[in-house]
Amino acid sequence: MNDADPDSCTPDREFPIAPPAPRKGRGAVTNLQGRYEVDQRETVDDGWTAYTEEGEDGAGPALRTQVFEERAKSILTHNASPDIPFSVSLNPYRGCEHGCIYCFARPTHSYLGLSPGLDFESRIYAKINAPELLARELSKKNYVPEPIALGVNTDAWQPVERDLRLTRRVIEVLHERHHPFAAITKSSLIERDLDLLVPMAERGQVMAAITITTLDADIARTLEPRAATPSRRLRTIRTLAQAGVPVGVSIAPIIPFVTEPDMERVLEACADAGATSASYIVLRLPWEVAPLFKDWLAAHFPDRAHRVMSRVRDMRGGKDYDSSFAHRMKGEGLWADLLKQRFAKAARRLGLNARQRGILDMSEFRRIEPPRPAAGDAQLDLF
Repeated sequence: MNDADPDSCTPDREFPIAPPAPRKGRGAVTNLQGRYEVDQRETVDDGWTAYTEEGEDGAGPALRTQVFEERAKSILTHNASPDIPFSVSLNPYRGCEHGCIYCFARPTHSYLGLSPGLDFESRIYAKINAPELLARELSKKNYVPEPIALGVNTDAWQPVERDLRLTRRVIEVLHERHHPFAAITKSSLIERDLDLLVPMAERGQVMAAITITTLDADIARTLEPRAATPSRRLRTIRTLAQAGVPVGVSIAPIIPFVTEPDMERVLEACADAGATSASYIVLRLPWEVAPLFKDWLAAHFPDRAHRVMSRVRDMRGGKDYDSSFAHRMKGEGLWADLLKQRFAKAARRLGLNARQRGILDMSEFRRIEPPRPAAGDAQLDLF
């Protein structure tokens, strides 16, 4: 490529020669600035940083998770994307402590003036009024029920949920109103809410998907550092299936030469655990996710970093990412076609997706008036 081309991706420019040392329990290895920042800052190693700030092992100081309370103005998000199987979603949290390096939601922290890197996984915003907002929305006379996708942007059962219980309270609202929803998570904490999920499943009002990218615990530890281990997620699939909750597996994302060789084994293990459906998404690198992922590759897989990105570009029309609806989920080209064939053959052999997923039942939806707002809350009294 031409060195004069600012968009060229020569090896020495694409990956740092000496990538930052990973922090224990964190996915991103840097706190990359968001794209809306006016002032740009660059870290320079003066020879002392690794010892005085990071310690002799260069692993970096422990990064404590901070949780901030946020009073949201609305809670339901609508989309009209033709490649997404739902049109309404709900996310009780912004940011996700699981720290998955590939998370497509990382760039949303730029809207807050924060980094999509370490900030995204250590500075979590909890929408503390999410259950109340949902109850108000479902009580509107003009509300038309349709399945809600829970936790698709950031995991609704991430570690902070254990104490805050926002997702639990959201499900209580849905349960009380017989409102259908679909959940996706990589956390075993979903098992806590079986007392709500089971009766909803009996009414045909809930389905779940567990995300598993690989069965290799060592890879998962760096790829998704604070999520449940792959073996624990398999147990969650088995627990949900045995309880009667329809459950599938989402292999998202498939990363060439990292998790891609494991695809068939993941499908086999999930089918054995009781999953009845499966889906996959090819690695997506929108906005700041691309440089964050490349730094992660250089830190954890320097021996194959160039091969991984070369294959990614083979499936993205020569670019790091293609956001078009036709290609952003599955990619395009020879390698994307081979992945599609491998997935289809394995799923067919294992009986996954053998029958069409049941349509969630909206016929029993109940419109219940929410509690009146507090007398001193003048803003809410307007509605």
